[in-house]
Amino acid sequence: MSAFTVRLPDDVTEKLDALAAKLDRSRSYVAAKAIGDFIAREEWQLADIEAGLREADRGDFATDAEVAATIAKYTRRGRSR
Repeated sequence: MSAFTVRLPDDVTEKLDALAAKLDRSRSYVAAKAIGDFIAREEWQLADIEAGLREADRGDFATDAEVAATIAKYTRRGRSR
């Protein structure tokens, strides 16, 4: 396991300490968990973006009908208000 120093604004440190106290965990545990969660989320998101870019490079785009179907799925077009 590695150790390193992170500089945080005072208000973030206070919130970190308060959360750690509520969880009955150390500041280090909560910070390590937050960093791990951030890395997992960013890796997933970047992998998805990179996959989309590869699809775009291949010219693999949605058809007009597929786009229209997706828009219709998430809009209230045609419904009474």
